Order: sequence, then structure tokens, then C-alpha cells
Amino acid sequence: MRIAVTGSIATDHLMTFPGRFTDHLVPGELANVSLSFLADALEVRRGGAAANIAYGLGQLGLAPILVGAVGPDFADYQVHLKEHGVDTDSVHVSHTAQTARFVCTTDLAQNQIATFYAGAMAEARTLSLAPVADRTGGLDLVLVSPNDPEAMVRHTEECRELGVPFAADPSQQLARLEPAAVRDLVAGAQRLFTNAYEAALVQERTGWTHRQILDRVGSWVTTLGADGVRIERAGEPAVTIPAAPVREEADPTGVGDAFRAGFLAALAHGLPEPAAARLGCVLAGLALEAPGPQEYVLDRTAVTARLTEGYGEPAAAVLAPFLEAAL
Repeated sequence: MRIAVTGSIATDHLMTFPGRFTDHLVPGELANVSLSFLADALEVRRGGAAANIAYGLGQLGLAPILVGAVGPDFADYQVHLKEHGVDTDSVHVSHTAQTARFVCTTDLAQNQIATFYAGAMAEARTLSLAPVADRTGGLDLVLVSPNDPEAMVRHTEECRELGVPFAADPSQQLARLEPAAVRDLVAGAQRLFTNAYEAALVQERTGWTHRQILDRVGSWVTTLGADGVRIERAGEPAVTIPAAPVREEADPTGVGDAFRAGFLAALAHGLPEPAAARLGCVLAGLALEAPGPQEYVLDRTAVTARLTEGYGEPAAAVLAPFLEAAL
């Protein structure tokens, strides 16, 4: 199954300041702030929703096609993704802008000062899916994940024109997208991905009721954090899958992306949605235990053990043939 993952590709630059920002704010002078903080640690992590999802799909043997825009600083990141099974030949490299970047400094009180630089991501609106389909021999599914808003709308409309099924994952861009654009992204999606907060926001932005949204999508998959995931289809009872066991929480960044990778990979191999959700939850748990969204490594024995611990041997057995082939 050929899955194209469209969306953001970025790097995160995370620093820590061994003090408190508030100690350096002068009352009465907040209209003229000029501050510099000496950080004592820096972590550079690979990220971006589309790249995170593609990373997980690649580890599960899907050879996903990553579609997005980056800068000329992408070379090392590209090697990393290729080494993990991601097709990066449809990634556009800008000649004028750097890869999107999130720069954040956190103090001892967990206060943060952050800046997001969209950079090359703005050029994603110029990308067409037709050449991607021609190069790869056709697409079976396109996942439209957070990206430049115009790019998200364009990719969705092009899927309709090409007759390619698509999954909608608007996530953090919901607040920025116009109501008409959100309706365009959702209507006709084979699957809609949200978290619990985004589920309410989709209703608010579209003006549609919960039932009206279900009538317009194949299934609605809502991640619920520690409570697992809920899968809904029009006219059918909702199915809730508990979260997988987690040993230690390290970093929540990219946990939802890891879930999507596991879920879509299992579906691509013909497994039912509940089984796919269980695998997605296991990947989400492994990502939560890792220090970054692309730091977890999949091992068949470890994944099977988590499935067995969280859902029992029969549930693990359903996924065993796929895991044996993929890992």
C-alpha cells in the first residue's frame, strides 16, 4: 500500500535556562523588554508532524512517501529518514528559506519562551500530488497532516480530483484555518484524526454537529491521552481502546504522530480498526518514553510484549503475522 504523508517537516531546538524568567522582568519596564538568557543545555531534535508519522510508518515497512517543503539544511535529516525507510524523493527543497524550526527556552519553573519559524513550509502550497502519484505508480492513501494551511486545502482538493482516498489530520492548524477550509478538509475523509480538544474544535469550526461530522467521514479516530483512543462510525457504537502500558514518561512530543503511524500501518495490512488502534497505542507509549519524536526504535519482541501486557495474548496474536513481516 502506497501512503503519501503530507505536512510539516521541522527541527526543534530546545534549551534550558537554570533560573527563572520572572526574576529578570523589571516592573514598570515591560513595555521595553530586551532580555538575553544564557542557556546551559541544548537539544536539537528532528520533528514535524509529517516526518514523525513517516518515521513510524517506515519502521513498520510501509516505505511512506513524504511530501513537504524544507530548506537546504535538510541533508542530514534526509539521510536519517531514508535510513528508516522513508521515501523523501518528493520533498521540495527551497532555495531561499530554511527548514521550519521551533526554538524554545524553558526555565526552572517550566515557563517557556518560544518562536516558530515556518520558513520553507510556506512553499508546500506550491506542491502537487499528481507528480508524486506518477512517480510512485499511484497512491492508495494520502494523509493530510498539519502544514501550511493553503497546502492542506490544495492536497485535499487534489485527492478528490485524482480519486485518491485521504485521511484528515488538521490538528494544531484548526485554530488558524477558516471554517470553510476546515469543512473542506473534513468532508469525504476516509478517516478523521483528532485529540479530544480538537474534536470539539472541529465541531466549532465547521458548525456541524457530532453526528453531521460522522455522516461525512468514514471513521473518526480521537486520541484520549492516558484514556486511550475512541473510534466512531455513523450508525455504529463507539469503540474505545485503552492506552498501552508506559514505563516512564520522557517527552510527549510526537506521541499522536506515533499513534497514527501504527494505526495506518496495521490498516494497510488489512487489520481491523481495533487491532490497528492497539498497535497505534503501543507506538504512542514507546514514543512517550523516548527523548524525542523520532528516537524510539521498534523491536518485534518488545512490541509483542507490550501488546500482550496491555491487551492480552489473543490481541497480540492478531497482530503477530504483520509484526513478523514488518519487524
